[in-house]
Amino acid sequence: MRAVTQRPDSLTTALHQHITQAIAAEGGWLGFDRFMALALYTHGLGYYANDSTKFGAMPESGSDFVTAPEMTPLFGQTLAVQVGEALAQTETDEVWEFGAGSGALALQLLDALGDQVQRYTIVDLSGSLRARQQAKLVAHAHKLRWVDALPETFSGVVVGNEVLDAMPVQLLARHGGQADGVWHERGVVVEDDGSFAWADRPTDLRPPVDIEGPQDYLTEIHAQGEGFIRTLVDRLTRGAAFLLDYGFGEAEYYHPQRHMGTVMCHQGHLADGDPLVAVGLKDITAHVNFTAMALAAQEAGLNVLGYTTQAHFLINCGLLPKMELLPQAQRATAAKLIMEHEMGELFKVLAVGAGEAWEPLGFSHGDRSHRL
Repeated sequence: MRAVTQRPDSLTTALHQHITQAIAAEGGWLGFDRFMALALYTHGLGYYANDSTKFGAMPESGSDFVTAPEMTPLFGQTLAVQVGEALAQTETDEVWEFGAGSGALALQLLDALGDQVQRYTIVDLSGSLRARQQAKLVAHAHKLRWVDALPETFSGVVVGNEVLDAMPVQLLARHGGQADGVWHERGVVVEDDGSFAWADRPTDLRPPVDIEGPQDYLTEIHAQGEGFIRTLVDRLTRGAAFLLDYGFGEAEYYHPQRHMGTVMCHQGHLADGDPLVAVGLKDITAHVNFTAMALAAQEAGLNVLGYTTQAHFLINCGLLPKMELLPQAQRATAAKLIMEHEMGELFKVLAVGAGEAWEPLGFSHGDRSHRL
């Protein structure tokens, strides 16, 4: 299968050339996971490695999307209730945040937790975002440090808000139905005019479950996300991790009706499904298979402490009383965190822990671990 796309935007010429060279070096075909990694993280050029504005509430700011901490400080203030409980439960005093974005969540957590946090470590591959984070977090500079990789061992409470969705995924395409269909891995090639195009190759890779139906089917598998979880597990000696993102359990993720996959791009607060154009100028994401993440954690030795919707999690942690204190306009914005048709149902929270299992407050009602 080959589908030609339009030529890349001129502003992405350097990144386009870099990826073109990578494709040539691999014999003319590059798996989508590698393409996504280059598009997002190539030093100085990739979307998360260049200086473009990414996070903001309105497109007029030049931003591409908004995350919960930018929407309302109540997100971080409510999450802090859970993080504080986890710090006490695990007898640790350090928070590790992956992919800290604008620094908004770090500021909300540090302001709320006070002396419970003695050190706040941000693990972030983006040097351009680091400068923005340092400026926003100057009041807490004495507690902060930035690293680009985890140490061999560490302890504390890990927070990752919309981190897993930005990890590169492999694309699998089935041509034909369940009975006679053949699975391919979808990758990227360069057309004669220099534009990027899709190209599929037969593969032995398969989704983790059989997918019924006579239709063609496109989906993702999450080897890098699972690898991240295993690395986390391998090095976390004492503590817990809370991962918040949009996604599903396995049965819903690989439902026969979800046949177009979940890869999505974001630019100027608009969404599109074509990651092969405007490369480096827009975000590329995929929904998270939370079953795969939970299994990776369990197989590597961590306990699954809970899994639920963002709505249940935040309500359990006391969001509603905080909302009642807000003016009406701010209350309406905060409500998007828990409304079913906004972030409340699509976004999930997975918690895993090292050491003896315990029940975090955020999962006291509505835990869905049994559905994973």
